[in-house]
Amino acid sequence: MDTALSPPVGQLLGGRYHVGSRIARGGMATVYLGTDTRLDRVIALKIAHPELSDDAEFVRRFIGEARSAARLSSPNVVGIYDQGSDRRLHYIAMEYVPGRTLRQLLNERGRLSPDEALDIMTGVLSGLAAAHQAGLAHRDVKPENVLLTSTGGVKVADFGLARSVAGAVQTKGGMIIGTAAYLAPEQVSGGKSDARTDVYAAGILLFELLTGTQPHTGDSPLNVAYKHVNEIVPPPSSVLPGLAPALDALVAMATSRDPELRPAHAGQFLRAIQEVRNGRGLPASAPYQAPGQSAPYGGPAGAPQPASHPYGGQERGYEPARYDSGGYPQPHDRGAVGASALPSLSPQSAALAPGNVPGRPGDQQGAINHTLIVPAGVPLDDYGAPTGPNSARYPGGGYPYDGGYSGHRYAGRRARRQRSEPWLQHLLFSRRLAYLSGGLVVILLLALGGWWLSAGQFSKVPRLGGVALSAARSELAGLSLNLRVGKQEHDLLPKGDIITSSPAGGSRLTHGSWVTVTVSLGPVMIQVPDVTGQPLAQAQAALTAAHLIPGTVTSAASDSVPAGNVIATTPPAYTSWPQSKPVGLTVSAGPGLPDFVGMQLSDAQAAAQQGGYTIQQVTDPKGSQPANTITSQSPQPNTPITPGEVVIVHVSPGPPGVPVPDVTGMKVDKATHILQAAGFQVSINSGLGNTVLSYSPTGTQPQGSTITLNVGLFSGF
Repeated sequence: MDTALSPPVGQLLGGRYHVGSRIARGGMATVYLGTDTRLDRVIALKIAHPELSDDAEFVRRFIGEARSAARLSSPNVVGIYDQGSDRRLHYIAMEYVPGRTLRQLLNERGRLSPDEALDIMTGVLSGLAAAHQAGLAHRDVKPENVLLTSTGGVKVADFGLARSVAGAVQTKGGMIIGTAAYLAPEQVSGGKSDARTDVYAAGILLFELLTGTQPHTGDSPLNVAYKHVNEIVPPPSSVLPGLAPALDALVAMATSRDPELRPAHAGQFLRAIQEVRNGRGLPASAPYQAPGQSAPYGGPAGAPQPASHPYGGQERGYEPARYDSGGYPQPHDRGAVGASALPSLSPQSAALAPGNVPGRPGDQQGAINHTLIVPAGVPLDDYGAPTGPNSARYPGGGYPYDGGYSGHRYAGRRARRQRSEPWLQHLLFSRRLAYLSGGLVVILLLALGGWWLSAGQFSKVPRLGGVALSAARSELAGLSLNLRVGKQEHDLLPKGDIITSSPAGGSRLTHGSWVTVTVSLGPVMIQVPDVTGQPLAQAQAALTAAHLIPGTVTSAASDSVPAGNVIATTPPAYTSWPQSKPVGLTVSAGPGLPDFVGMQLSDAQAAAQQGGYTIQQVTDPKGSQPANTITSQSPQPNTPITPGEVVIVHVSPGPPGVPVPDVTGMKVDKATHILQAAGFQVSINSGLGNTVLSYSPTGTQPQGSTITLNVGLFSGF
């Protein structure tokens, strides 16, 4: 039976991890509650779907997730303990986080208050900052991958799409990898991703926490993805009036369509949020200075600048010990940063009614929140930003903001963008875009037709041997194949399990084709006959006559069954037993060797003479039993013994000798005390008087011997 196709609940993976109940199922893997039997702790087991085990690229990415996350050491990142494979099951053992996802909280609450949103963002960005500092980009930041612990902590999970920042400049083959609602423009236009794409997704996440809706929606994931290229992210206050301008500024900063205008990594974005929470807001005197730039935007090169922090401006009371030179938060916190101080995040707290949240994503938006891996669209410019009259007004894909950003802030950017605007950007966002889109549609249709003719209309038949009939029917239905029951045969497999399939597993069929299976009726059951007491050959013949298979023959001593005759069968007589499974036979080897331990040597020798075997005596120097007492033997008791065999017995020489004290003339009480102190037993023959007249035996005697005292006149008579 191919256990990889059966539900893994109850299995022991890698000889260590016991699979418990299912927690959640995704498109590529299922998460189960598990137990590390070696360390006796509860864990989460992420097990890849077995049907993906033949996909080398998927297996490589799945193993890479464990290696990527294992490099991180942050209380805001789900810990990875181990990774391995058991047959066709690839698994990751990770920290079990009791609680719920941020998506579940949003579905329940609709939106969060600004304090709650910033508190959760602090935890998310702390985890992402640890990844960015380690050189990793998450590439799939979304509420589904943020876990809220039962103690109020926030943890970033699922590094399945994480890539090294050094190697994440361009994804393989220009693929769009991520979740459509949170993709950065450069990911859509050219498949590029680094730490700044995570910052963009975090900005979208902040927008959703504040408003209860996503900034871009559409009929399909690709439609939503390209809105990130062609449309700006609106300020949260346009959806929910009354939000502070500083919150609009945070979203604008993180979701700029120009990656050069965003914070370089999550640590810088986190610092900006802390500035807002400390009441200082974002500085208006100096803009964010991109790495390697000679002067901040909005000011001439060489102009004196105040002491800078990740977003420009003056330090004004920062705590330098909390950040390193690269702007990353230092790991001095003792626990996960999160929402522990906000009791309003509990399910019992008052929440905005779902119906009152404008544009809240419902079930029809579920597909938008799933991770997609599809070919990237038309290559855009470095920023994926539109040109035309609005490009100067909204540089970098942002939007105007008066609170904390003065007008001169964008002056330098506007001139720079107008001077260096790529010709491809002008082409894509002119009227020629319609013609180019039409051509792309034709190419896409041709590619889709080619895919359908070569692979799309086919499904691969899974291996069904040992799979229950109902499970096989469901699995084939999911592959657009039909199941037909052919023959039914007796087999060792349980009744109802599939023996074989036609065509066999691994074959390729067009959708709607039929797969014929042979189903087991279970094994033929036969009652085991009683062959006890019969000679071995006769017993084997009786089993064969009953259409059973004589199995392994073992020997055992028996005082009641003659040697060579059957003592018992395995299973016992009259048991209903599968016809194809052998029946074991236990045959008598004759009487067993007696237990000589504790017997006198002379008694053992008499028994040996009667049984036809020989006793060999060996002195036991440590024996303390009475002389000639047997202390051990070889072979052991009840071992079959044959005539002429030698049995070795160890014999005690007796306890060590002790001189008997002279107690003649002593009072009986004193004499008794002295003898007992020397290790002897005392027996008294009383006469007239209280004085010991004599005693016996005398000299040296074995310790524990009995000394007889004759006390008073006439005591010896």
